Amino acid sequence: MEFRWQKAAIECLQEASEAYLVHLLSDAYLCSVHARRVTLMPRDVRLIRRLRQPGY
Repeated sequence: MEFRWQKAAIECLQEASEAYLVHLLSDAYLCSVHARRVTLMPRDVRLIRRLRQPGY
C-alpha cells in the first residue's frame, strides 16, 4: 500500500506535534520548579501525562 502526503498535511502534523510537546514540557517544567529543581526529569513528564488522563 502506497500513500501520498500533501505538504500541507505534513506541516499540519508537525505544527500539532510541536505544540503538544511544548505544552507538555512547559507543564512538566512547572513540576520541577515546584520541586525546587531546575532540571526537568522524566518523572515530571510522567506526572503531567498522568494528570492529563481523563477521569484522573
